Amino acid sequence: MVKLHDLIFEPYISGEDINKAIDAIAEKLNADYKDECPIFLSVLNGSFMFSSEVMKKFKGECEIHFVKLGSYEGTGSTGEVKTLIGLTKSLAGKRVVILEDIVDTGGTLKELDKILKEKNVADYKIATLFYKPSIYREKFKLDYTGIEIPNEFIVGYGLDYDGLGRNLTSVYKRKS
Repeated sequence: MVKLHDLIFEPYISGEDINKAIDAIAEKLNADYKDECPIFLSVLNGSFMFSSEVMKKFKGECEIHFVKLGSYEGTGSTGEVKTLIGLTKSLAGKRVVILEDIVDTGGTLKELDKILKEKNVADYKIATLFYKPSIYREKFKLDYTGIEIPNEFIVGYGLDYDGLGRNLTSVYKRKS
């Protein structure tokens, strides 16, 4: 059990299972971008650990850039995605791989799609470590999915509850 602020969280996904999921994603990325130099677009803050591991396991040349979008307050989404830190480098004509910690409703992806179209990228694919299919509302194809989960509030491995829990190497769910 872990207590963060006023909530108790129980073990949910082991670090070993997370690493296996990342290995599988990295293997597919290495195959799909074998002779290319993709730009990994890490969505902060939550995807920093996932992005770091993907970068370490990618065997070719690549770049990484960061964007910070936010929609959560406490344990729930506000439903409004805000750009907190935007892209500063041109991505025109580049192949981009979005690295997301978690895809739930898809609101962040909708905002990223708009941003990447404005930046005139050649194309982009989406890689997510965690995916909640039961609440996903958008049309964007998830090209690389690590672990599908039900609609549970989780922390750890980059995901937080009001700033706490990102450093946990396993994932915990809110105790009911």
